[in-house]
Amino acid sequence: MTLRNVLRTIDLARAAEISVQQVRNYEALGLLPQVSRSKSGYRLYTQHHLAALKTARSLVGGYGWQRMPAIMQALHRGDLGAALATIDTRHAELASKRLQVEQTLAALRALAAQSTPLQSSRHPQRFRVGEAAKQVGVRVSALHFWEQQGLLRPLRDQYSRYRLYDEQQMRRLRVVVLLREAGYDFTVILSVLDELAAGRPEQAIVAVEKRREELARTSWVCIEALTFFQRYVLLYTTRLARLVRGIVGASPCGCPGPFNLL
Repeated sequence: MTLRNVLRTIDLARAAEISVQQVRNYEALGLLPQVSRSKSGYRLYTQHHLAALKTARSLVGGYGWQRMPAIMQALHRGDLGAALATIDTRHAELASKRLQVEQTLAALRALAAQSTPLQSSRHPQRFRVGEAAKQVGVRVSALHFWEQQGLLRPLRDQYSRYRLYDEQQMRRLRVVVLLREAGYDFTVILSVLDELAAGRPEQAIVAVEKRREELARTSWVCIEALTFFQRYVLLYTTRLARLVRGIVGASPCGCPGPFNLL
């Protein structure tokens, strides 16, 4: 390593537009490769460390602080499979949320298209609270809390007094889940639900469509972050780069590998 190639902490901070302390925090969390020190104790960073910092920063936008450290730490211990598995869980989560958004939109649009209120089926399906929570992927405690806030109004079994969620309440529940994930407060959600209950689902449709747009933006941020991830693996993790080249080279589709496009 020559002095010409050495970067100071302040150099990394300026390049990533963060503070010097944040650079040190990234290092302490294992998000940067091991750093050498000079005889006087100063950190000796390189382009490798700068690339790691930029990769970590890009991953935060799409994968969040919950997953980004796991991805970078896995790379630095040479475990590409673990890094990819963490990435895959985020993509699966986004796919699940997108499916829920589309299903909710379809239901709301069908409701909006009705000239008369939807008639309940002769034998409507009803879910207990645990089954309802499982249907939308949240905890039972969340349903109880939302009921306390007036967002949900489950029926009660005549004999057991168990809470029951019919078609109407499940529709409300799906809207609540989507809007809470999008960060709407209870006042706004209640207004949307009131419009829905009054047979005016247009406001609910607008809110859910906004949620769909937010998911699309998040997915795009993930794609952008993966370009940093890909480049970092191929340029700075030699053993993992060989592994990736071997995997892509053995692909039955014969598609050009990402390293051929750099």
